[in-house]
Amino acid sequence: MTVVKTSMRNFVAHKGRMALSAIAVLLSVGFVCGTLVFTDTMTSTFDKLFAVTAADVTVSAKDAPGGSDQQQTAKAASVPASVLTGLRKTDGVKSALGDVSNMALTVVTGNGNDNLSPSSGAPTIGTNWDSSELKVVDLTSGHAPRGPTEVMVDKDTADKHHLKLGDELRVIATPGEFRAKITGITTFKVTNPGAAVFYFDTPTAQTKVLGSADAYSNIMLTADQGVSDEQLKKTVTADLGTGYKIQTQAEFTAENKQGIDSFLGVIKTAMLGFAGIALLVGIFLIVNTFSMLVAQRTREIGLMRAIGASRKQVNRSVLVEATVLGVIGSILGIGGGVGIAVLLMKLMSSMGMNLDTSELTVKATTPVVGLAVGVVVTVLAAYLPARRAGKVSPMAALRDAGTPADGKAGRIRAAIGLLLTGAGGAALYATAQATKASDGGLMLAAGVVLTLVGFVVVGPLLAGVVVRVISAGVLRIFGPVGRLAERNALRNPRRTGATAAALMIGLALVAGLSVVGSSMVASASDQLDKSVGADFIIQSPNGQPIAPEVEKAIKATPDLEYVTDYKSIPVHITAPGGKPETTDLSAADPTYAQDLQVKSVAGKLEDAYGKNAISLGESYANRKHIKVGDQVTVAFDGGRTAKLTVAAITSKDTVFDQGAMYTNITTVARYLPADKMPMNVIMFASAKDGQQDAAYTALKKSLDGYPQVQVKDQADYKQLLKDQIGQLLNLIYGLLALAIIVAILGVVNTLALSVVERTREIGLMRAIGMSRRQLRRMIRLESIVIALFGAVLGLGLGLGWGATAQQLLALNGLNVLEIPWTTIITVFIGSAFVGLAAALFPAFRAGRMNVLNAIATD
Repeated sequence: MTVVKTSMRNFVAHKGRMALSAIAVLLSVGFVCGTLVFTDTMTSTFDKLFAVTAADVTVSAKDAPGGSDQQQTAKAASVPASVLTGLRKTDGVKSALGDVSNMALTVVTGNGNDNLSPSSGAPTIGTNWDSSELKVVDLTSGHAPRGPTEVMVDKDTADKHHLKLGDELRVIATPGEFRAKITGITTFKVTNPGAAVFYFDTPTAQTKVLGSADAYSNIMLTADQGVSDEQLKKTVTADLGTGYKIQTQAEFTAENKQGIDSFLGVIKTAMLGFAGIALLVGIFLIVNTFSMLVAQRTREIGLMRAIGASRKQVNRSVLVEATVLGVIGSILGIGGGVGIAVLLMKLMSSMGMNLDTSELTVKATTPVVGLAVGVVVTVLAAYLPARRAGKVSPMAALRDAGTPADGKAGRIRAAIGLLLTGAGGAALYATAQATKASDGGLMLAAGVVLTLVGFVVVGPLLAGVVVRVISAGVLRIFGPVGRLAERNALRNPRRTGATAAALMIGLALVAGLSVVGSSMVASASDQLDKSVGADFIIQSPNGQPIAPEVEKAIKATPDLEYVTDYKSIPVHITAPGGKPETTDLSAADPTYAQDLQVKSVAGKLEDAYGKNAISLGESYANRKHIKVGDQVTVAFDGGRTAKLTVAAITSKDTVFDQGAMYTNITTVARYLPADKMPMNVIMFASAKDGQQDAAYTALKKSLDGYPQVQVKDQADYKQLLKDQIGQLLNLIYGLLALAIIVAILGVVNTLALSVVERTREIGLMRAIGMSRRQLRRMIRLESIVIALFGAVLGLGLGLGWGATAQQLLALNGLNVLEIPWTTIITVFIGSAFVGLAAALFPAFRAGRMNVLNAIATD
């Protein structure tokens, strides 16, 4: 009990010193809990949506795409209307409704080109209006569609695009294009995660959206009272046989959730990874805090030992303080996590994915996880300082408190650090020499971890060298004040190393990712220059196929030498003596060999566009021991099986279409019916000689009415690649900012505690003539040199990681290493400002000290 009382008194006495450490715990735990709350809320939102929309039993075509896949065939998979008629008479069926739904749809305003599709990537859905829709939405304005010229729209889409009753819309669907006026607006009863939904009467949806007047996308069955979903499924399966996909409500929901869960899993893993980085940085802050507190309380602890306190009691006293800090920080972090989740939901809503904060889901496990993480991390971080406190002898009470020299322990630490760094460097070298990406990936991970830990451990040794070098260029110009700042930074190399290490981790990741991102853009641009011969690339930014109307408009554009169709065909390919493998076959016009100049390691790619010919990727051919002239068996989904001759084997040394299998569209047409032929996923075009500018202008004009597709020349495409990678890096930098904020708190805490530790020294310096301005400058310069030390280590480490990762990416065709020197220099200079900002409070506090009181401090 005495230990607990002592710990609580010490905690309260040093509450100001503990505050910044508590903030670090708060931020780290908040990010963990925020991630859990956000992903749980999204999962709950989709669960409710799927539960409401799914029928007791759903019947769909066998080859109907599941989840949110886009339908790419000229005729969407469907169920004949005769099946609906028959199922209405089936035992156990209370009601049966035909559902029409197609996501290969683009809707624009009738008097302009405002694309009404969600910018978030959520689908645009064209469906039929029937009584089942009332489970999901209310008709809140106007009336339901009654004919081919009427449409109803959801309120979210109407509000976003300022649509009102009577407005005309242009609908671009697979069967064709038509116009309809808005006659009604619906409001969702459950949260709509961002989809744009357009309702038509059933005949219009069948003919103009689905493309078949006597078919439905799905048939939705409601079971009679007392009939379970499983029983009804068995009955329906007995009536229809195995020619259709028949799913219970649970099975239909699980299939639709699969893609969502996969997406959320990636988000959850990534965000928890960044939370882990913040926790790691927070550990350095907590270790530093408790180390300095123990050092400052050496005499106090010695007195405790002198009056009978045991090592275990002293050790336990420090750990109890850490536990209190962890509990307080974690509780605040759990509350902060809910706020972070709300902010993430608002951010997603601003991007077009509507998430209602009233649906916020906080599971019982979330606060438990947050509390466990915060307390365990804090106690583990405080263990070494606590152990050090337990070793303080009673004799320490008889001498001045101070920081003991590292001595032998420091030399052992340096040796271990150098050993770990050397092992990490060897792993990175092995990564650069790897011939397989899988092997290199494991070595890269090992090298990153070992070099990071090695730099952390060897930090105090490096501090003595690097800080002197930085000081020579930065601090010496400030004269005696600069030299004092340098000596203060070197006074305790272990503390300086630990403080800088917290900043080093975040900056190392920033530098490494910057190198990888810049190298990817440079490599892709280089490959684009070398291999892409087409002048123009036409595709949909959200991955939708190119509708036949758009294809006609492109091919009718003047000043074009040729246009290339490119389709992705799902097939099952079987090598001689092997087993079938599911893959996608790239079917294109022969001109594609000019559009993308892929190197061949055997044969000529042009020959792959001959009759019943195919090309294979180098990796697949080597794995299956296939050579030019061999035959492979290709089974087309919904079509016949073909024997195709291998005419070429393409090199894996490329960024675009790596591993692709090519054949002629006319070859596919021999084995795949026209109604099963997919639409183009992308198209290419080249201008007539000297007509590039005119063709570009004409092509853009031809596509003015089709905002769902974009035409880009090579310069545009390079910028697109740069923007996409830049957006991803900016998101990562934003998440890494959390770790850097925690690191800044560490610098602030270290300086604040250092000022307290040097109270008497500061008083003496003021007494012999140092002004307040000089004192504050000294502390600011000390902070700047520590921040720059962390930046030098972090940026150097990150550059090594990034260059090694690029060597690994070179196995996939990304051969250009580009160092983003502008980013590196900006980060280095920014680190000095970070150090300056971190020193403002400690410097202000030091400047306000009363000189006499400071000198009298024991």
